[in-house]
Amino acid sequence: MNRRELITLTGLGILLVVTVHIYSLCFVPASNDTTTRIVQIPQGASFRVVTNILIKNGIIKDESGLDMLAWLTGSYRSVKAGEYELSPSMSAYQVLDILVKGRVKEYVVTFPEGYSIKEIARTLARKGLVDEKEFIEKAMDREFARSLGLPGPTLEGYLFPDTYRFTKNMGVEDIIKKMTERFKHIYNTEFRELARRRGMTTKEVITLASIIEKEAGSREEMRDISAVFHNRLKKGYRLESDPTVIYGIPDFDGNLTRKHLKTWTPYNTYLIYGLPPGPIANPGRTAIHAALNPSPADYLYFVSKNDGTHHFSRTLREHNMAVERYQKSLLKKR
Repeated sequence: MNRRELITLTGLGILLVVTVHIYSLCFVPASNDTTTRIVQIPQGASFRVVTNILIKNGIIKDESGLDMLAWLTGSYRSVKAGEYELSPSMSAYQVLDILVKGRVKEYVVTFPEGYSIKEIARTLARKGLVDEKEFIEKAMDREFARSLGLPGPTLEGYLFPDTYRFTKNMGVEDIIKKMTERFKHIYNTEFRELARRRGMTTKEVITLASIIEKEAGSREEMRDISAVFHNRLKKGYRLESDPTVIYGIPDFDGNLTRKHLKTWTPYNTYLIYGLPPGPIANPGRTAIHAALNPSPADYLYFVSKNDGTHHFSRTLREHNMAVERYQKSLLKKR
């Protein structure tokens, strides 16, 4: 072997060693530990701070691989702040890719139909996504509701119940906007034209739908309950809905009394005529559909049968008999 061949072979050997070393730094995980860890990257953190956080959390062994990749890809200033779910079993390449693309940890949250603003706020606070008081204040802000193009007086009724994916770097306003945008999409594509033909405003539809949502024991009954309220509104009767009264009671303790029914609030439909000032909960698609599509029945009353369903009546006499049957028999059992 001559000198030139020796130099060439040595060069190739060095290149191979360097290549293997670079590959090891960039593509070989710190360990086989697949346990995920929550890593918080602060807003405005330098790349050096980011690597130190990753080392401290055991995601990478040292900064060499990440530094090299950042230099090769020009990613030193491209890391996104946020909360990440990372594992030591990820390579430096995988970690940097996640940080640069901003694939932050998502929290899946489901809100059932009929949840109020307060219940939504409580659910989000338990997930650590919002300050409960701040969320309530913002969702109850009339001016903020107007800025989103919604009729108010608050955002009650317009936070559409659904399953969402939120991140911790989303603020209260971002979360609210995501939920109201979902409402607008559903309402505009499915219900706006029907409401126009029926001569109902968005606020009237959602207010009525929210009452139906809270009164109904099952989806199958919603159109009959809607018929009761439509018929009572046409005849100029008070709605006399317990859920509306409850909504107007600060710090309701679960026990609705005669005193509550006789105490005036804007939401006490035993005392006021027509619909209350706004929705009392956030109704789902079925309740909104029922508000716009009441059954053809001429019912004017309904009473709980204490099994999740209701007895519907056309006359006060029939209704009083049903109350005697279902409510007074319940009191006797107690």
